[in-house]
Amino acid sequence: MKKPPAPRLKQGLPSREDLIAFISSHGGDVGKREISRAFGLDGSDRIALKQMLRELADEGIVGTKRRKLHLPGALPAVVMAEVIERDEDGELIATPIDWDEEEHGAPPRILVRLARRGRLAGPAPAIGDRVLLKTEEIPEADGVIRHNGRVLKLIEKARALTLGIYRRDPKGDGGRLIPVDKRNMGRELAIPPGAEGGAEDGDLVSVEILRHHAYGLPTAKVKERLGSLATEKAVSLIAIHAHGIPSVFRREALAEAEAAKPATLSGREDWRDLPLLTIDPPDAKDHDDAVHAAPDDDPANAGGFIVTVAIADVAAYVRPGTALDREALVRGNSVYFPDRVVPMLPERISNDLCSLRPDEDRPALAVRMVIGPNGRKKTHSFHRIMMRSAAKLAYAQAQAAIEGRADEAAEALVEPVLRPLYAAYEAVKKARDARSPLELDLPERKILLTPEGTVDKVVIPERLAAHKLIEEFMILANVAAAETLEEKQTPLIYRVHDQPSMEKMLSLREFLQTLDIKMAKTETVRPAQFNEILARVEDTEMAPLVNQVILRSQAQAEYANENYGHFGLHLRRYAHFTSPIRRYADLIVHRALIRALHFGRDGLPDGTTPEGLAETAARISASERRAMAAERETIDRLIAHHMAEQIGATFKGRIAGVTRAGLFVALDDTGADGFIPAATLGQDYYRYDETRHALIGEQTGEMHRLGDPVDVKLVEAAPVAGALRFELLSEGRYVPGGKRPMRGRRGDGPVRARQAQRPTPPSRRGPPRGKRK
Repeated sequence: MKKPPAPRLKQGLPSREDLIAFISSHGGDVGKREISRAFGLDGSDRIALKQMLRELADEGIVGTKRRKLHLPGALPAVVMAEVIERDEDGELIATPIDWDEEEHGAPPRILVRLARRGRLAGPAPAIGDRVLLKTEEIPEADGVIRHNGRVLKLIEKARALTLGIYRRDPKGDGGRLIPVDKRNMGRELAIPPGAEGGAEDGDLVSVEILRHHAYGLPTAKVKERLGSLATEKAVSLIAIHAHGIPSVFRREALAEAEAAKPATLSGREDWRDLPLLTIDPPDAKDHDDAVHAAPDDDPANAGGFIVTVAIADVAAYVRPGTALDREALVRGNSVYFPDRVVPMLPERISNDLCSLRPDEDRPALAVRMVIGPNGRKKTHSFHRIMMRSAAKLAYAQAQAAIEGRADEAAEALVEPVLRPLYAAYEAVKKARDARSPLELDLPERKILLTPEGTVDKVVIPERLAAHKLIEEFMILANVAAAETLEEKQTPLIYRVHDQPSMEKMLSLREFLQTLDIKMAKTETVRPAQFNEILARVEDTEMAPLVNQVILRSQAQAEYANENYGHFGLHLRRYAHFTSPIRRYADLIVHRALIRALHFGRDGLPDGTTPEGLAETAARISASERRAMAAERETIDRLIAHHMAEQIGATFKGRIAGVTRAGLFVALDDTGADGFIPAATLGQDYYRYDETRHALIGEQTGEMHRLGDPVDVKLVEAAPVAGALRFELLSEGRYVPGGKRPMRGRRGDGPVRARQAQRPTPPSRRGPPRGKRK
């Protein structure tokens, strides 16, 4: 059926209703320029339009994403979604994968439609599949489902297996499966005699569901024993299988990797005499970046430096369309657990041919950057080279050497290599400080394991100048890559980070007002505005609270084929170039540079289109979020496993999340997240105050607010689910006008909170733990 033509818009300044309708009809892909063109606006009308949009934003009616206007909670025109069920008519229903439930509520349900005229290649989608949908609002929809979604591509088929813990029936053969997915907690499966597959009690297994029964438990058959939960190694296996992270390479990919021959000097510049240096964590196995710096001898750049960043030339081994390339795209990135790494590429590539090991010839893409005395990059050039790393150092080793405590390996490098590197970093730091990127103080914790694979302790690694040096040089190289590709008009995938939405900025201002902190109301938001607020609360009891709330106001960084800048780094253009061993986005950028600069025939294929790159960007963004969730859940399970024997112990922590259901608490010593149900807070009725990020007792005025220090007792640990439940021991603060505290211990007497106490923490995700650049 032919789509009717769009109605002609009335020319001239639109009414509020017409403007809202126009923004809504474009699915979040419209800016001021498109509005002006559609309504024929110019001159004074455009000024009036700007004022109208500002008023709509202040009222929370209109928001921005990727610097485009949309209605808050509206679906974008193209969305990655998961098929979740069939409706009563047998139609497939999907929900968007990337949806902020805290801000917009439950995700919208989308009616899935197949591509027109059967143009969808491959199998049709089914429940559990991930699909790329082009969405449109259903005219005059009056039900729960308000959107159609036409399938552009089937991204990932659902997994047919279920993961869980096998429990043997003490009365005989067979047993039952306890699923590890929090969404399936309490939905056990029966394993009949003969279907155990050799599983022992307590084993982590994958099962195939055989049949569902009208009464009783569904039955299943064990397909694979994955290990025992007596070791932490099996704990990371839970996340690998639960999130469908590919952990075994296909035979074709392994065969290609093993057959790969070392690259030769042919077609490359010989830079093997340049003393490039790798600086990495002490346990790193793949070294994909090396650095060098020297004073610039050009009199016109007195006090400046020549900084070189060399990156492993992965594109020389992983060619477009090969089995290795397909495997890398499916994985999207390497995934890092405390006990293992699930690499994007086989070890023959990542730990051997592409690892910049000392005193071995390795192919690389290098960028030579001329840095002025003010730290700003003046010019740069890219080169395809053969290099030979002079040495590899750990961060702490390099830092000790520059501070006069060099060991034998670093002593000879101090004057010729390390000191110029640190001098160049001091210059670059000036430009960074002037740029003023977002400066959140959110320390990352690291789990250290014993030789037996059990949790030893949790530490906060010291943030050294050596870390910052490498980070700033990598940022410079990433910017140079984006600038070169834009100049050559070569398609690429950007690393982008949108500015906070108007809705979140409004919520942040309201929250800061409760702390008597004013935030200027400006049309353009800059990271420096947040930094000024963070500086005001530094070293005060409000610092953890303000850092958390500002973090929650930020968008999530992602990959896109369209550039809208990187807000957190305060950069106009940015692309990931420096880690092609572990990120597919970087491999795309390498290929783009090879094509743009005519470095060889292994660059980006000629048929690469913006639409194809948009699809790739959506896939690898989803893979990154998958990896982050798996890493976070594994840490939760490890900590819960470690603390299972400490029931009854007391701890100090801070409130890291507040919901209507209760409080999330992060412990000071381990960073472990646990939950306190609202029903256990006391005899009062606790109301959720969204502006204050707090639960407040209606009778007493007792307030438990995000960031508040608390004392808690551990009352339950569920290692399989990675969940902890606490009891609150300390009292909250009291808001003005509150009455005297009610007598009696917490938990005594009738419960008046919103929800009944649960035996385990709710299966919702805890507070955010930081956002990647």
